[in-house]
Amino acid sequence: MDTESTGSKTVRELQAAAPTAELKALDLRGRAPVAADELVRAAESLDAGELLGQNRALDAIRLAIGIDAPGYNVFVSGLRTRNERESALRLLDEKAATMPTPGDWVYVNNFRSPEAPVAIYLKAGQGRDLTQKMHDLVSYLIEQLPKAFRREDFDRERTTLRDKYNRRAQELFGGLEARARERGFALQGSPTGQIVFIPLIEGKMPESPEALQKNMATRSNEERERLGHAQAELQDELAKLVMRQQEVMRELIGDIRAIERSFAARLITPAIEDTKRHFSNPGVTSYLDQVAEHMLSHLDRFREAAEPRQGDEDAHPLAEEAPRWFEYQVNLLVDNSSTKGAPVVSEDAPTYRNLFGTIERWIDPLGRSGTNFTRIIGGSYLKSHGGFLVLDLEDAVIEPGVWKSLKRSLKSGRMTIETFEPIPFFSTSGLRPEPIEAHTKLVVLGGPYLYNMLYFYDSEFSELFKVKAEMRPAVEADRDAALHYAARVGALARREALPPFSASALEKIVEYGMRLAGDRTRVVAILEPVDDLARESAFFSRAEQATKVEGSHVERALGERVLRRNFIEEEIRRLIARGILVVNIKGSAVGQINGLAVLDVGGYSFGRPSRVTATVAMGQAGIVNIERESRLSGSTHDKGVMILGGFLRSRFGQAQPIAMTASICFEQSYSGIDGDSASSTELYALLSALSGVPIRQELAVTGSVDQYGTVQAIGGANEKIEGYFRVCKAIGLTGSQGVMVPRANVENLMLDPEILAAVDQGRFHIYPIDTIDQGIELLTAVRAGALDEPGTINYLVMERLKALSEALRNRAATETRIVQEAAPAPAPPQPPAPPEPPR
Repeated sequence: MDTESTGSKTVRELQAAAPTAELKALDLRGRAPVAADELVRAAESLDAGELLGQNRALDAIRLAIGIDAPGYNVFVSGLRTRNERESALRLLDEKAATMPTPGDWVYVNNFRSPEAPVAIYLKAGQGRDLTQKMHDLVSYLIEQLPKAFRREDFDRERTTLRDKYNRRAQELFGGLEARARERGFALQGSPTGQIVFIPLIEGKMPESPEALQKNMATRSNEERERLGHAQAELQDELAKLVMRQQEVMRELIGDIRAIERSFAARLITPAIEDTKRHFSNPGVTSYLDQVAEHMLSHLDRFREAAEPRQGDEDAHPLAEEAPRWFEYQVNLLVDNSSTKGAPVVSEDAPTYRNLFGTIERWIDPLGRSGTNFTRIIGGSYLKSHGGFLVLDLEDAVIEPGVWKSLKRSLKSGRMTIETFEPIPFFSTSGLRPEPIEAHTKLVVLGGPYLYNMLYFYDSEFSELFKVKAEMRPAVEADRDAALHYAARVGALARREALPPFSASALEKIVEYGMRLAGDRTRVVAILEPVDDLARESAFFSRAEQATKVEGSHVERALGERVLRRNFIEEEIRRLIARGILVVNIKGSAVGQINGLAVLDVGGYSFGRPSRVTATVAMGQAGIVNIERESRLSGSTHDKGVMILGGFLRSRFGQAQPIAMTASICFEQSYSGIDGDSASSTELYALLSALSGVPIRQELAVTGSVDQYGTVQAIGGANEKIEGYFRVCKAIGLTGSQGVMVPRANVENLMLDPEILAAVDQGRFHIYPIDTIDQGIELLTAVRAGALDEPGTINYLVMERLKALSEALRNRAATETRIVQEAAPAPAPPQPPAPPEPPR
């Protein structure tokens, strides 16, 4: 039998790969895809204002802002830096310039229900105009009404009324006095202001109380009773007259107020009517009608208006009494008097107060709180009415009350200003402002995780944000991208007065973009890291007093970045060099191999070699993942280990079951491990342990594997290779050390120039691997071969598995025989007992 079936592939096909050839230095790093002189010209002349390679996202934004319909708000994903945000804002500014300017919003007093202020929508600029006109109106009336009340015709009218009512009062009391005399009484006022009736003596007033008392003693009882009865009747009549007098006084006050109202109306009505004609707005007209009625009903306040104090004759009459006249003030919430086109508002701090406004309160000296409509403050959502509001949704959703209020406003098209009260029990605001119609289009920024979470867990999100604009993190590394990089760096140099950049420096910066993208065929489209590298390179250029930024300055800037962040990496290398962390880079060993992992320590990632070991013994437990058993393994790593079992069954378990117990371990690993990039490494160690063939320890391995033995791409290839190279350099390069990487990762390689030099000099080696068979041949210098080809790895593994299986069967048979031999012999059968005799 020449081959063993492995599904869609065969062992012969897997071993038929060409001999592995190591990569040359030219294969390990990409180059800028444009001539150096073109980069220099682009840096000197081109403008890199637009985002790089984001036409799809920008078109999505244009679609959203170009459709005036509910729900066409846009979620922009991946827009992180300030410059990128400004590029998106330019789109909004261009669109807003072609849109009509929205009007102003004001709140005014509701004289019928002061707790429910009225919102009025005005044309752009009229809000400020109404505010000033109401201020001028009140100032005018404060100044002119007292003068009107002091005019001769007003005094004459008032005097005439008073004389008229005085005559009526005299007539009332004159008749009473005559009737009292007829009955023998005279009217006299008491010290308390009351009117008393005094009996007359011979038609005259008594000279003294004693004389009256003596006279009354001489009169008969019938006479005294008559006088008492007459006095009581006169008292009743006096009481009726007093009541009538009060009615007359009320009539007098009413007539005087009617005169005042008539005179005041001559000033108020023309001013109010003129303001109505100026605005020609139903809301303003209704409000001014209430203002006129309220003013005419409260004229005493104008009469009592404070005059300017001595020395302040030029002071405005409303300056110190503004709180007294707040009912006539206008609260201007949205002022578009200076806005051209639609507003574009960028809210950097999307708190509830900043977005939706609030109602402020004051505390008086007694600790009592109060508020009124002038304390209503609008937020950016209202100020962007008729235009665009830009905010970071990741900041907004964590603010209390913001997301719920934002959705409510978008759904209803109306916004209610209220004070956010996390604990309603302590709410003290008594105002219920009228809701405002606010048509605002939202452009929110956030990451893909937030978008997916809201999309799947908030059923209203997809209806409110119908457009998603996703920024691409990387684009093709073509000529246009390279020229954009150069133009960006040139514009930065001119804007921040940096030294000019040479061709070599621009090439290094473009290559840095490839390194960040993790692919030499692509560059990152988010260019803030590129700006930072240009600034740091310019710093070192100036430190050396160079006239230009050269490629060496860019390399130094990158090197200094590493030195600022690689303390932990250096400590790990030191521990490896001292033998505290065991990593063998010389000789060979069975079941042991150097794997590579990437550690991220916050802003800096580096590769770290780890010793992976595998042991095999007789049993039926299969492959034991020690990391999983100790709960240090992630789900992806667990999957990778399970794939190893699938590979073994696919290749070696077609003719017989696999019976073994194997354990795989990352030695001296005390933190969690995840990812499947070490699955090929673990498989090599397992094949070595099964075959008994030692593995070269100077080679480190990375790469994932499938169930058919194909080596697949992994992440962090550059960091892993560079990390292992630095460890070998710290211990000592021997010329035989190197790294095995998946061939699919070759295009991702953008290695450090130091490694390129080492590879070029033959001191370090990098091998691209396609299959497990290729890798095991390179690691062991033994052919992978076929299952039935003696001396090959596959043959040795198969024979070991057969031996383990046979040993397990033999042991099971032996244990069964021993158990049977140790068991006691069965007792002979007993004869049946004789039957009992009958009784």
